[in-house]
Amino acid sequence: MSDSLSQTLRKLRLSGLASTLEVRLQEATASGLNHREFLELILQDELLVRNDRLINRRLTAAGFRDTRTLEDFDFSFNPSIKKAKVFELATGRFIREHRDLLLVGPPGTGKTHLLNALAYTACEKGLSVHFTRVIDMINTLTTAQLKGTLEKTLKIYIRPALLLLDELGYLPIDRRGANLLFQVVAARYESGAIVLSTNRPFRDWGQTFDVDNTLATAMIDRLMHHGEPIVIQGDSYRMKDKGNE
Repeated sequence: MSDSLSQTLRKLRLSGLASTLEVRLQEATASGLNHREFLELILQDELLVRNDRLINRRLTAAGFRDTRTLEDFDFSFNPSIKKAKVFELATGRFIREHRDLLLVGPPGTGKTHLLNALAYTACEKGLSVHFTRVIDMINTLTTAQLKGTLEKTLKIYIRPALLLLDELGYLPIDRRGANLLFQVVAARYESGAIVLSTNRPFRDWGQTFDVDNTLATAMIDRLMHHGEPIVIQGDSYRMKDKGNE
């Protein structure tokens, strides 16, 4: 392919087509493709590149610390996690229906991996996603409240189709933080999906929220009205090799 043609394709923002055209021309000659078949092939290349680019943009905007997929998840290590159920959730139906999902279990049992993997599939489906640790969100909202920009900052966590809240219960949350978390949950109630991971059973949430059982009950009530828990049991995946050392 000539440099001028390559430049023209890139000016037209057909970078996917430009990167594969030479190979496709050789394949067309070898396979005897007609003009229509060749055109369909190179346009599919362009669509694939554009789709990958959009997914990467959504993943970047989501704020992931790392990208994990269901294909990377070891279901055999923890039989308490039902593969069929997880893949049903990966269809994104619960997101479109504004339902919530709570991943409850001890550290190292795969909660964060599942949370990230479900978010990845949501990005693939064109849905807006935001990922944050609970404590990071609370710190951001606390700073915004002190600066008088809380209403604007809350939109970061209210607007996405899917909000991922990781690691509730690992650190104590004071009353201000608990109230801010409740504002997010209440604002998304019946209007946006939440996936939340926690190492604390529901009965311990009052202790997490500065011994505020009333607020804990109200938050659980909203999350579970149209939501469901997935209780994960078993040993830590990160510690699985320690016994062999």
